[in-house]
Amino acid sequence: MDPCDDAAVYRLTPDLALVQTVDYITPLVDDPYTFGQIAAANSLSDVYAMGGKPLLALNVVAFPTDALPMDVLTEILRGGFDKAQEADVRIAGGHSIDDREPKYGLAVAGLVHPDRILRNSTARVGDHLILTKPLGMGIVSTAIKRELASEDLIARAVGVMTTLNKNAALTAVEIGAQACTDVTGFGLLGHLHEMTSGSRVGAEISFHRVPVVPEVVELAAQDVVPGGTKRNLAFAQEFVDFDAAVDPVQRLILADAQTSGGLLVAVAPERTDAFLRALHANGVPVFADIGVATNAPSGRIHVKP
Repeated sequence: MDPCDDAAVYRLTPDLALVQTVDYITPLVDDPYTFGQIAAANSLSDVYAMGGKPLLALNVVAFPTDALPMDVLTEILRGGFDKAQEADVRIAGGHSIDDREPKYGLAVAGLVHPDRILRNSTARVGDHLILTKPLGMGIVSTAIKRELASEDLIARAVGVMTTLNKNAALTAVEIGAQACTDVTGFGLLGHLHEMTSGSRVGAEISFHRVPVVPEVVELAAQDVVPGGTKRNLAFAQEFVDFDAAVDPVQRLILADAQTSGGLLVAVAPERTDAFLRALHANGVPVFADIGVATNAPSGRIHVKP
C-alpha cells in the first residue's frame, strides 16, 4: 500500500484482501469504561478509512498494577468489548504489560475487496472534500485535563469520539468515493496534506464550512490547546496558505490533534449530492462539504475564512 495509507492491506485472493492495523491511546476522560470505548472506536477507524470491514481484534494494554485497582482495567476492557460488539467485531485475546501510565487500544484485522479499497492518495482535481465529524477533540481533551470543561461539553465530546466511522465508511464505499482517510493526530490540515500530496493535487477549504464543537473557539482563544496541536500548526505553515482573515484561533482548530475523528472523503462532483444524502439516510450525525481538490502544487492547501 501507499506509505501514508491508514492500514496495511494484503491481497489473499483476486477478490479478497486482509486489512491490518494497530493503535492505542492514553486516557482522555476519567471514566475507564468511556475511555475503553473511545480507544476501541479510534483503533477501528483505520480499517473503516480503507473501506474495510473489521472482523477480529486483540487488546493492547499497558496498566500500572501497583497504582490502580484492577477493576479500573476491567472497566476499560468492558468499554472496548462493548464498542467492538457494536461494530460486529470479536475480541479474541490480546497482550498486556505493567506500565506507569494506562494505555489501551486494539490490533484490528478486517477484510476488503481489492477493487474497493479506499486509499488516501487517489483524489482528483475537482473532487469535493467531505468531513464526517466536528473538530475540537484535542482542545476539549485538554480542557478536561485542566478541569475547564462542563459536563455537557464532555458528554458531547464523548459522543463524537465514541461514534464509529462504520456508516460513513459504508456510504463512501457504496457511492464510489475517490479517496478517504480519517482525521486523527495530525489534525485536519495534516491529514489533508497527506491526501493531497499522495494524490498530487492541491486543496482549498473554508473555515466557516468546517464543523467545529462550538465551545472550542473560546477554549482555543484562552490557550487551552494541546502541545500536539501547536506542533501540527507549526508544521502546517510549510504547506498551507491562510487568508489574512483566518485568525490564529481558527488556524489552531484546523490543526487540532483529534482522537477518533471523522473521515475525510474526496468525492467526484457529480456524486457529491448523492453522497451527502446517503450520509444523512445512513444516520451519520455530522458531515459537511468543506472544500475542493484543486490543481495547485501537490500538497498545497489554501484556507479561506
